[in-house]
Amino acid sequence: MNKEIILASASPRRKELLNQIGLSFRVTVSSAAEKTQSKEPSRMVQDISYAKAQAVFESLPVEKKECSVVIGADTMVSFGGRMLGKPMDEKEAYEMLLALQGNTHQVYTGVAMIWQEPGNGGNDNTRQIIFAEETAVTLYPMSHEEITGYIATGEPMDKAGAYGIQGKCAAWVKKISGDYSNVVGLPVGRLYQELKKIGI
Repeated sequence: MNKEIILASASPRRKELLNQIGLSFRVTVSSAAEKTQSKEPSRMVQDISYAKAQAVFESLPVEKKECSVVIGADTMVSFGGRMLGKPMDEKEAYEMLLALQGNTHQVYTGVAMIWQEPGNGGNDNTRQIIFAEETAVTLYPMSHEEITGYIATGEPMDKAGAYGIQGKCAAWVKKISGDYSNVVGLPVGRLYQELKKIGI
C-alpha cells in the first residue's frame, strides 16, 4: 500500500524519531484540543492522539484520504496518581521535578493511525489503529540547585513531566524499563510494526 505518512504533530523530537528509522513523511500540525474525559493514563493519551490524527485526516481533500495515513501522538507522565503534562511556568516545572527526583514514574505515549481503504470514498472505508505504550523511568535524587539549574536551561518547559530524557536530564536517569523512544515522545518500534501490518 503506497501511502503518504502525515505526522499530526509539531514536536521536533517525534520528527527526529521518524527520521531516525528512515520513514518519509510530512508534518501537518493538528488543531485539535488536547482534552479527554478519561482518567486512566493509557486511555487519556490514546484519546488525545486520536483527536489529533482525526482533525488532520478530516482536513484532507477527499482524493488525499485514500493515499495518506495520518499519525497522531500524545505523551504524558504519571506519578502518584497525577498526570503531568507540560509545565505552565518555571514554578510548576520545579514542583514536577521535585516530585519525580529520586522516584520511579511512568511515561505513556498514545499513538493513533487513521487511513482510508480504496472504495467509494465514504466514511465506511476509514480505518484506524490506536495504542499506547508505557515506560517506567527512575531518576536519581536532584538537589534544589540541580533542579533550578536545569530549569534555567529552558529544556523542561515544552516537555511532559518537565524533563527531556534525550537532553540534559540524562544526567539524572537511573533506570528505564520499557521503550526509550516512548519516553522521548513516540514508540517508533511499535509504530513501525503497526505500519508493516497494514502494508506500509
